[in-house]
Amino acid sequence: MRMNQSVAALACVLVCSFVNTNSAAAQSWAAVDSALGRPGASLAGGVQKYGFPRGDLHVTLDGVAIHPALALGSWVAFKRTTPAQAMVMGDLVLLENEIAPVMRALRAAGIQQTALHNHLLRESPHVMYMHIMATGDAVKLARGIHDALAMSATPLARPPAITPLRLTLDTTAVVAALGLHGTVSGGVYQIGVPRPETLRDDGEVIPPAMGVATSMNFQPTSGDSAVTTGDFVLLPSEVNGVIQALTMNGIGVTALHSHLIGEEPHVLFMHFWGNDSAAKLASGLRSALNATAMGSAHSRK
Repeated sequence: MRMNQSVAALACVLVCSFVNTNSAAAQSWAAVDSALGRPGASLAGGVQKYGFPRGDLHVTLDGVAIHPALALGSWVAFKRTTPAQAMVMGDLVLLENEIAPVMRALRAAGIQQTALHNHLLRESPHVMYMHIMATGDAVKLARGIHDALAMSATPLARPPAITPLRLTLDTTAVVAALGLHGTVSGGVYQIGVPRPETLRDDGEVIPPAMGVATSMNFQPTSGDSAVTTGDFVLLPSEVNGVIQALTMNGIGVTALHSHLIGEEPHVLFMHFWGNDSAAKLASGLRSALNATAMGSAHSRK
């Protein structure tokens, strides 16, 4: 009897400990959720990510109405650096007249800008992308980001429950050509490809979920056609090989620049745009991927 009681007590300790640990993990970001007005998604590497899609914007490019999930999704991602501190990184989608007031609010909150630039070409209205970074009290940083976004027309109310957009894309053909699987979000097929190297900033590891993974997004247009956009995260030595592969496959390079300051190893971000059959676009992106260290690290499956 005593042995059974001991076993039961040990089981209770283990189960209770597991429950308490999970509860603590769930609660650790609750105050940040509250400050930002929406729940975040818990991702690999201890990252808590929040999306602010610009559903208020009606942007077209080459006659295609761009879904927020394709290229109009503002986001911020947090990672604990100590029990009391966190690192935040993000990418804010802004109209030109929103840049100055948002930047002033971010500066007042101690949040740095690491880049401000285009990702697309020829879109209407023109949108810009402001990359941000800071370290400090997570809740204070979240409040500062919320106050800054309030200086734009970014929808800040908690998104209502809606029926997701149906994906009308032959993902089988994309997967066969690219050799990688993705996920569906907002009517867009999204594929992320992390680099094999570990990126750091001031010694702190930057997980891929904080914006340092190559992204390839596909939005169906008609029939088996689609548009694709995203960005390759590249070592300097890989840049021109990827440009060659993309342009030879009819995919245009729309930007080449930095998103970060002081990262090691140094990486560049190359944005692209293509409008063709989904399988052909995927094949072209695979050729570009093969011109990088990501090609061998993520071989066809």
